[in-house]
Amino acid sequence: AAGPIVFVGLAVPHVVRALVASDLRWQVPVALLLGATLLVGSDVLARVVARPTELMVGVVTAFLGAPFLLAAVRRTRAAA
Repeated sequence: AAGPIVFVGLAVPHVVRALVASDLRWQVPVALLLGATLLVGSDVLARVVARPTELMVGVVTAFLGAPFLLAAVRRTRAAA
């Protein structure tokens, strides 16, 4: 219902938790910056790759974010 860009909200917190550990003072600002950077980077890449047409931003976001999400989830399960 929210669309394919909601993937950013699912993937970024896991990646940030793997980068910053459990310090909430750093998790929130880093998640804000990383989420915005991922989405803007995906939009730019979607506009440039298939020129003169455009790819959907959700497709590029999934291709960029999925490997990081899988690695972060596997690392979290291994640590538990």
